[in-house]
Amino acid sequence: MSIKEDQAIPIQGAQNSPAPKVLPVIIALMLGMLLAALDQTIVATALPTISADLGGLNHLAWVVTAYLLTATISTPLWGNLGDLYGRKKLFQGAIIIFLIGSALSGLSSSMAELIGFRAIQGIGGGGLIVGAQAIIGDVVSPRERGKYQGIFGGVFGLASVAGPLLGGFLTQNASWRWVFYINLPIGIIALFVIAATLHLPRSSKKHSIDYLGTIVLGLGIASMILITTWGGTTYSWTSSTILGLGALSLVCIIGFIGIEKKAKEPLLPLSLFSNSSFSLTSIVGFMIGFVMFGAIIYLPTFLQIVFGATPTNSGLELLPLMGGLILTSIISGILITKHGHYKIFPIIGTALMTGGLYLLSLMKATTSLATTMEYMFILGLGLGLVIQVLVLIVQNAVPHSQLGTATSSASFFRSIGGAFGVSVFGAIFNNRLIHNLPKYLPPTVLSHIHKGSVALNPAQLDRLPAPIHNGFTQAFAHSLDIVFLVGVPVALLAFVVTFFIKQLPLRDHSYIESLHE
Repeated sequence: MSIKEDQAIPIQGAQNSPAPKVLPVIIALMLGMLLAALDQTIVATALPTISADLGGLNHLAWVVTAYLLTATISTPLWGNLGDLYGRKKLFQGAIIIFLIGSALSGLSSSMAELIGFRAIQGIGGGGLIVGAQAIIGDVVSPRERGKYQGIFGGVFGLASVAGPLLGGFLTQNASWRWVFYINLPIGIIALFVIAATLHLPRSSKKHSIDYLGTIVLGLGIASMILITTWGGTTYSWTSSTILGLGALSLVCIIGFIGIEKKAKEPLLPLSLFSNSSFSLTSIVGFMIGFVMFGAIIYLPTFLQIVFGATPTNSGLELLPLMGGLILTSIISGILITKHGHYKIFPIIGTALMTGGLYLLSLMKATTSLATTMEYMFILGLGLGLVIQVLVLIVQNAVPHSQLGTATSSASFFRSIGGAFGVSVFGAIFNNRLIHNLPKYLPPTVLSHIHKGSVALNPAQLDRLPAPIHNGFTQAFAHSLDIVFLVGVPVALLAFVVTFFIKQLPLRDHSYIESLHE
């Protein structure tokens, strides 16, 4: 493969290449990642208000699922195209798509429109996350990547802290629409910085894009997500719709495997699964995404509905979760760079996650806020020890020719886990809520719920008579605790799998460094 130097930036350790010039690249990648990471959290505290404005709490999961679904489907394609054609232009294209989706989401006049535009956002978001992670793999060696991993973990943590706060503030003081409009200035700045600072090698060889594999995989994943979203709520599990989707999903996954075996340049090379580091981190990533997204989406709902927090305050009350994530992400990155060992961190992280989720499942309407924040901090500590470390492990275990594909696959399995998690948790929550509301509320109030009235608006709950308000909070508390409890065995299984991840030596040179030697 011939390589053209797109004004290749001097990288640390390369001949005549001072280390400080890496900094502009890192800043550019951080801006792009911040854009996608912020959107995953800024919406959380606004969701109850959005659902009340556009159509009801029962659609809450779909606002998130639509984004995760398209991000999940597009992620392998972004990674594959980056390996084939270079990552800079693709990264910029992902930002533009993301900004278009953001602007349209802010203009939505119905829940259907918002869900559709969130799907557009997800296509761009998938490219942003995998693009930033793969590019850092181009320019920094695995051994040195630990400290940068801590910085990127800090970006996720910053977005996790600033997102709920900013989302709550904008929702309460301006409009929920600004949680989408706020992406526009950040994205424009990111485009300019990336254009000015990021210069990467690109291939001049003609390639074959696996369009058929992309379409078939997308259909299979979409079918699986729809099963978990609709099953037991919109349709019964034995309905022709759910059974038909199950059959379509199975056929597509089997068909995808056959397509990848014959594809000239497959979207997801099956040979990667013979690499134990790739396979095991993919399994753990799926389970981490499953529990993480469910917790992040439903914790604000618990805080607002059960504890009566405003959108802004619910963002503030999530600070322990995000603080724990930032703390352990930075510490683990520093220690990995210093000692070169990574295996222990996912083990400890998944153990803390399991304990944190179990403690969250114990929350009741009478649980104190201080106790809840302690539980969230434990969960955050666990997440920070796992998320970025898994990406480092898989990047270190594959050749550079498969760096983008492997990185996108790691993100793919985490995203698909998140999509499943939100859908499954949403179905469980809705079913439990339907079951619990009649226990605590009189029939006259229940009739208003079915009409989508005050029962679904957190701000209006405060104005209800005390007995009715208490009935709502009890019903919600006894519905949300099950959501966190379901995540416990999933996190525990992830804990078991982490013991089988091999500790490999971390490479001392990046791909760009090797080009300059």
